[in-house]
Amino acid sequence: MRYVKWTLIALVVLVIGGFLHYTLPRHDVVRVVNTYQERQELDDWTRIFWAKPDDLSARLVNRDVQFIQTVKANGKPRVYRNEDTGWSWPPYFKFDTANLLTQADDLKSTADNPRWAVVTFYGWRIEWLSAFPNAIAIKPVAGPDVTIIPWFNIFFFTFLLVAFLFLRAVWLQFRERTIDPALEEASERWDAVEDNVAERRGRFTRWLDTWRTKKR
Repeated sequence: MRYVKWTLIALVVLVIGGFLHYTLPRHDVVRVVNTYQERQELDDWTRIFWAKPDDLSARLVNRDVQFIQTVKANGKPRVYRNEDTGWSWPPYFKFDTANLLTQADDLKSTADNPRWAVVTFYGWRIEWLSAFPNAIAIKPVAGPDVTIIPWFNIFFFTFLLVAFLFLRAVWLQFRERTIDPALEEASERWDAVEDNVAERRGRFTRWLDTWRTKKR
């Protein structure tokens, strides 16, 4: 039973952690090398990795998607899709796909004369599922060694911690004022019932003893 409990806890942590890792914004320092547009097939089991900005897109089996090709400082390629999120999840409210593509085009550079940019994105790159992270912002930076502080994630996890501690304090106070007294009262009543039953049982036993004495 203990192994089942810890397995369930690990599974819950894995699911929540994976959800947060996919949804929360992250940052890459890259060099933009190209942008292009390509028609993508939207399979039922891979559709979750593509944005759904409107009801029409949810019914399409394929659509044109913009991509931004980049290279990181270590030479590894990094490809992002450029899709509006609209009002759907995750709630980035991105409606400026065309502007972002223009900014990416303006930041193109070569290895001999590099220009570096920080791309803010969410999502995963899963090659065998043709899943790409979605770029939500791009801006130039001085160089590949610039330090990016994830302020949003810091505030988000701070808020989660504060909310957890607040709810925990409310629960402990509710338990101390309501649940514990109720349990204590129920325990006292149960003890009284047990004492009453024991007393009646004793009386009945003594009554039986009187009959045994008379039979002698």
